[in-house]
Amino acid sequence: MQDRVIALEGVENFRDYGGYAGAGGLKIQTGRLLRSGHHARASEADLGRFQALGVGAIVDLRRAAERHEQPSRRYPGFSGLVIESADTELVEAPHVTFLKTTDLTEASARGFMLDTYRAMPFDARHLDLFSRYFRTLAKGDGAVLIHCAAGKDRTGLLAALTHHALGVGEDDRMADYLLTNQAVRLAERAPEVGRRIAELYGRTPSDAAVIAFLGVEPAFLHTAWSEIIDHYGSVDAYLEQALGVDAATREKIAVRLLA
Repeated sequence: MQDRVIALEGVENFRDYGGYAGAGGLKIQTGRLLRSGHHARASEADLGRFQALGVGAIVDLRRAAERHEQPSRRYPGFSGLVIESADTELVEAPHVTFLKTTDLTEASARGFMLDTYRAMPFDARHLDLFSRYFRTLAKGDGAVLIHCAAGKDRTGLLAALTHHALGVGEDDRMADYLLTNQAVRLAERAPEVGRRIAELYGRTPSDAAVIAFLGVEPAFLHTAWSEIIDHYGSVDAYLEQALGVDAATREKIAVRLLA
């Protein structure tokens, strides 16, 4: 699993989420599905790596305010497709509001994350971006790179939905989701992150609170999955009814990505 993590200088949580066994005994091709945190601090070497990987489309799952605060860097001459939300209102991101206004305990951090995952599959912004992403998978060329701010929640859910659509088993789907905790060296960096939060917001969270807030847990993804099933009856129905990923679209995606 650790081999999936691609070490870059200024982009965190960058990794390939292909290579897993999918439908029909086939495997998802590597080098076609990439995921990461934001690209605002990408170095020149990082941008060169994006170019070498043949990134043909970038899906930015962040809100307008996040894009404004941390604008993405692109390599010179990049002409690929960029998918981002159409909203322009610079409304503070919920995770920033949480850091500013709550007690920052382990329990409150975990509660915030569970609430986030309950709502995430149904946010109008996500429905639009996820739909456009799947349409791109069905017809686009080159590698597709999805990212949000940290590359763990919005990105994690979309990667998991992609795996489901391609027939990846539950164990592999969850293992890929949880790899964030290793990719960002969460336990090792928790004290440093806590100090940074204290500098910005005036309160020092425990290491456990930092890990609950900045990491991922099986319960988070299970919560999103359960909400989807409660609302639509199945993940397949959600893909088709909410995101427009019907059988024909899934077949096109499978033809492009499974080998």
